[in-house]
Amino acid sequence: MLVCPSGIDVSSSSLRFLSARLRAHRRQRGTRWRRLTAGRQALLALAHLRCGHTYGQLAAGFGIGTTTAYRYVTEAVELLAELAPDLATAMKTAAQKVFVILDGTLLPIDRIAADRPFYSGKHKRHGMNVQVLADPHGRLLWASPALPGAVHDIRAARTHGIIGALADAGLPCWADKGYQGASGTVRVPFRGRWDRLSPGQQAVNRSHARIRALGEQAMAALKTWRLLRKLRCSTIRITNIVRAVLTLHLTCSK
Repeated sequence: MLVCPSGIDVSSSSLRFLSARLRAHRRQRGTRWRRLTAGRQALLALAHLRCGHTYGQLAAGFGIGTTTAYRYVTEAVELLAELAPDLATAMKTAAQKVFVILDGTLLPIDRIAADRPFYSGKHKRHGMNVQVLADPHGRLLWASPALPGAVHDIRAARTHGIIGALADAGLPCWADKGYQGASGTVRVPFRGRWDRLSPGQQAVNRSHARIRALGEQAMAALKTWRLLRKLRCSTIRITNIVRAVLTLHLTCSK
């Protein structure tokens, strides 16, 4: 395999943050020697998350074995995932906002046609459903654990307790038609054909769409980490990957 120098479009604060966490973890475990320093291990993990490099590519680039690359990435991802805020913590931050935007996204995965639980009829592909909360400026506040792609957005929101948490906080929330019936403080557009809506309903839907469009910025921020654009790992690891990315985004975008 040919190896060449390359750049990663990640801030140096992300590298410093993860390096510090890995050093603390090594001291806690009493680790004396590793093939890579904590800084190089952090760079390895960031290259995997940001660029989606395979373990074989990482191993060749860093001069280590493929198994070692897998272990180093998994260790870093688990450390980051532990630091990600849960829904209750995210709601404390969201409570300071005027409103929030709720939306769902499908993270594509490698699956065969027989894996029906992971097939999204809406997107016509296999993937994992992740719910996202954004603030009025489109900044990412929280991302949920991943559920199979066949789960609809409204069901996923109820499963994670998002709707109840929003109602308890009395926090207005804008969402799309996929959340019809959510009730509480969740606001959705009017249903029906555009030409059959009244002028008032059309005006409401246009205003609603402008507000909700800001939530797309949070989705874009999540998917700048290119590993999330096509996941080829076990589905049980995807939640930790999403939480790791959330930690890096919230910590290093301040």
